[in-house]
Amino acid sequence: MSGLSNLHRAPWFWAWVAAFAAFLATWSMSAGGGGGMALAVAALTFASFSVLTGLGQMLVITLGPGNTDLSIPATMTLAGTLSLKLMGGMTATPALVVLAGLLSTIAIGAGVGIANFALIRLLRIPPIIATLSASFLYQSLAIWSNRGLRIKPPQALADFTTARDLLGVPNLAWVALAISAGFWVLLNLSLFGRRVSAIGQNQRAARLAGVPVGRVMGATYVTCAIMAALTGFLLACFSGGAALNMGAEFLLMSIAVTVIGGSSIAGGNSNVPGIWAGALFMYLIVSMLNSYGLGAGVRLLSTGIIIIAIVAVASGRKANA
Repeated sequence: MSGLSNLHRAPWFWAWVAAFAAFLATWSMSAGGGGGMALAVAALTFASFSVLTGLGQMLVITLGPGNTDLSIPATMTLAGTLSLKLMGGMTATPALVVLAGLLSTIAIGAGVGIANFALIRLLRIPPIIATLSASFLYQSLAIWSNRGLRIKPPQALADFTTARDLLGVPNLAWVALAISAGFWVLLNLSLFGRRVSAIGQNQRAARLAGVPVGRVMGATYVTCAIMAALTGFLLACFSGGAALNMGAEFLLMSIAVTVIGGSSIAGGNSNVPGIWAGALFMYLIVSMLNSYGLGAGVRLLSTGIIIIAIVAVASGRKANA
């Protein structure tokens, strides 16, 4: 009983309240209040992409102040472009083509993560500057390899990413949920997760306690890049091909869903359930504002105000806990 009474103190609670309220408001704007199932399916589908990028960004932000990966959009574009180009040129069986695309995506993400951390570690460049600068290189590589072509994904992948094969829930949502569960275990039950939190709380103390700070931070940036690459791969398959601006909206989105979901922007504290709440909220709030027929400028302003309000309420509740 006490657990339920303290539920409102959970860092993800108000994010889920906001997401549910946004769902009801958007649903009420549909014709006759119908279309609730269609709205839920759309929200789960498109929020899945934000969840995947948000999980990686959350891991980096947990390392502490100044740790943010701004190369996510370019990594998504590069991975989506190169993986589809590779698969489009193969004549093997569909299963091998898909496997090759997935492995190349992971390899691209790992390479990006290593390059990002090399700039941070070896050249002593602040993470924000290092990842932002590197993103121009990744985007240029994507443009060079794309050459204006839009290669279609294998039909099997296109069908999988757009289908709802289990309980009517989008396949993409199941993929994001499975990966989210893995992240929760990683952050809450593993030595690696405890080390990430320790670094975020006090990097100097973590180093004195014997935590291999460099290796942990490197693994974190690599994981974030792999998540961005995987998101780009899935988004390209879902939308019928890779586009050079496909990751643009996920730069701030990955940070927003992390903060709205209850993770500490100062580091040391992550929140996997909150990532889902933040992602659903962001999709639903944009859908709601579109339903009201507001202009782009008004939608952006309204979204910003609502985000600030949610973060302020959550911070106030946490301070009073």
